[in-house]
Formats: sequence, structure tokens, C-alpha cells
Amino acid sequence: MVMDLRKYAAPPSLLTLCDSPVSTVDSFRFLGSIITQDLKWEMIISSIIKMAQQRFFFLRQLKKMNLPKMMMVHFYTAIMESILCSSITVWYAAATAKDKGRLQHVIRSAERVIGCNLLSLPGLRRGLERL
Repeated sequence: MVMDLRKYAAPPSLLTLCDSPVSTVDSFRFLGSIITQDLKWEMIISSIIKMAQQRFFFLRQLKKMNLPKMMMVHFYTAIMESILCSSITVWYAAATAKDKGRLQHVIRSAERVIGCNLLSLPGLRRGLERL
């Protein structure tokens, strides 16, 4: 991976590896995170939100079955919170306020379904920093 952090990037020189040219891509997936050429995190945050919203179906089904709040909190912590916290230490500091707000909206939606308060996004990050 070649990164050029200059303000005005020079045209990239052709890279070859074992006599075959290496192509340039705008983004790639590495260990579950999407890294873009400009080091913006909107794609990974959108991917995280999409995965978390897909799990809302199961959370709502648990609510329909009248499970206790504690069981739904355990489900949220094990399934949804683990998705929200995936590589949070990498992208949280560089995320825009809009992206953080979108993630916080997912947490507030889960709070409404479960009916109790959950850790906010900064709280989740601080909890992981202690580990």
C-alpha cells in the first residue's frame, strides 16, 4: 500500500511486482475495515450501520415475544454492540460529527426497542480504551 499525504499529490509512478503491474484502487477491505485512498471512514461507518440495522429484526422479534429487558440487553451487547465497536479505536477519532450522529441514532433506536438506557458511542469507546 502506497499512501501520499501531500496536499497536491504527484501522479503515481507505475509499480511492478514480479514483472506484473500493480493496479491502483480507491478502497480495499482489510481485516473487516474498509480503507479508502483519502483515509475517510464514511464507507466503514455506513457498513457498520447497515449490519447493525439488519440485526434490529431479531431484537424486535425478541420484544414481540415479551422477553425480559435483561435478555434483550444481553442480545444487544453480544450481537449489535460488538458490530458497533468493530475497529472503533481506528475510525472514531477521524469520524465526522454526522457519522457519529448516525451511529448514535442506531443506539437510540435500540434503546427505544428495549426500553432502557444503553451506553452512548463515546461511552463504548472509553470502555474499550480501558481494556
